[in-house]
Formats: sequence, C-alpha cells, structure tokens
Amino acid sequence: MAAKKKGLKPLNSVSMTDRVENILRDYFQENAFKPGDSLPGELEIAEKLDVSRNVVREALSRLRMLGIIESRTRRGMIMARPDILGGLERVMNPFILGKDTLNDVFEMRLILEMGMAEFLFARKTAQDIEELEEIVASQTSIEEPTKEEEIRFHTKLYDMTGNETFTRFQILLLPVFEHVFKKYRKGKTNTPPPDHIHHDGLVKVLKTGTVNDFRNAMQTHLKPYFDVIDL
Repeated sequence: MAAKKKGLKPLNSVSMTDRVENILRDYFQENAFKPGDSLPGELEIAEKLDVSRNVVREALSRLRMLGIIESRTRRGMIMARPDILGGLERVMNPFILGKDTLNDVFEMRLILEMGMAEFLFARKTAQDIEELEEIVASQTSIEEPTKEEEIRFHTKLYDMTGNETFTRFQILLLPVFEHVFKKYRKGKTNTPPPDHIHHDGLVKVLKTGTVNDFRNAMQTHLKPYFDVIDL
C-alpha cells in the first residue's frame, strides 16, 4: 500500500515590519555601510519603501536592540559596531534555557578549554606565567581549589589568549556551566584520579612544555568533566 502523501501547507505570513527589517538589512549590506556611516532618516525610508512611519520605526527599533544602528545627536541614525555578545548576555540564564541548550553550553566550554593551547603559547609572557603562579600559590588547596579559585585560574588562561571576545564569552558561560555541572553530578563527589593534573601542573607545562604537551595536560585536567558527560 502506497504511503499517504502529505499535503502542502501555507507559509507563515511575514509582517510588514519583518519585511522592512529584512529590506534594511540587505540595503546596509549591499551598500557596504560601515560603523559610523550616516543612514537615511525614518521619514525618507518610509517614503522610499511606501510604508507607514510606524512600520519603519518598529523595524528600526529592532535593529537598535541588536546594536546594528544607533542614533546620535545632530547626526541622526548611523551604523553602529554591534556588540556580538550583548544579546547572549540577556538570555544566558540557566533558569530560562532549555535542557538541551544547557547541555550544549556545558560541552561548548570544554571545547573552548581544549582549543586554546596554540594561542596561549603564541602570546604568553613571563608576567602571565608569574601571575598564574601567584594564583596557584594563593589557593587554599592544590587538589581541591574552591569555585572562586577555579574561576580565577581559568579566567587568566582565557585572558592570556589575547582575545577580548573569547575572554568575555568564557565569563558569560560561567553561570550556565556551573548549573549544568551540578545537575550532571547530582550532588555526588567527583574525585580526580591520582594522576590528575592540577593547576600547578598546567603552569609547569606552560613554562617548559610544548603546545601538544599542554593540550594533553588540559585533557587530563578536564577528564572529570568529560567523564561526567560520558566522553
């Protein structure tokens, strides 16, 4: 018996505001507008597109919220330099994200940690190593650093990459990472194995080892986390 074919369904309607927003996005891209460039005013846009000013105003409001455009005194609207993490900061709350998203973010943090080796070795300085050693020396315990000590050490590693967005993104993920890790652990103690590499070991590899040595050391350091997600 032949399978029953599914019928065609109507497309979701696109509002006039959506259409104007999309048209403006294309217009900005096609004309290669750069941050600081002046843009047509609200009235001019409405006249050119033959739509109401209210529709244009709402579309422009959306673009402002995304950081694509901004209004300046005596200059009107100009292209802005979007804050690519601004939107994420507003929604990166473990209590409003779905379970699958939380799990993905948890794994994303591990991916970031494993991928920083080349940048650390290319950009590390003697002062960076000294600061890491001071962080380790101030820990209450090498084997069991507190949450704050863990954050301080790893934040310094991200800072050493020299990538401001990367560092900010790591800080942005901390609440979600902690929330998901606690959920995975379900209150159980996750004791590292005897050959576990702690913060002091990572610093030693940064001082005297190679990129591959550090990548392997980081994998060992993160192994309790990988075990939690069965990798």
